[in-house]
Amino acid sequence: MDIAALVTWLITALGGFYMLGTWIAHGGVRGGSSRLPVPVIFGHFALAAIGLVVWIIYVIADQDALAWTAFGLLLPVALLGFLMLARWIPLHRERAAVPAGGEQAEPAERHFPVPVVAGHGLFAVVTVVLVLLTALGIGE
Repeated sequence: MDIAALVTWLITALGGFYMLGTWIAHGGVRGGSSRLPVPVIFGHFALAAIGLVVWIIYVIADQDALAWTAFGLLLPVALLGFLMLARWIPLHRERAAVPAGGEQAEPAERHFPVPVVAGHGLFAVVTVVLVLLTALGIGE
């Protein structure tokens, strides 16, 4: 189950990298009209990356403390992910309003493809469950 968690974590990371690159390419780092705070985006990314490294070490070393550490790191990652999703959904639903006098800058996260967001979230949930089950020793 530890390898399955690693695979789902890597797939989740690919979707996250794609969205991070899209967000940066469309001016998200500059703040501007983005509804996703820069510290939240990079905190989510950093904790997920650190957790992934801990998980890889766990897969190699098979030390239970590392599995629980990775799971502990996933909890704030998931909370930050839900926070970003909650801020993204209304933006995705609303139509881009263009003021009468000119164009309004589109938030960078408006460019996230829905299938990537959904896939990232789905694989993230599966990853959290697999990591927890592995840490509990279920499926060994």
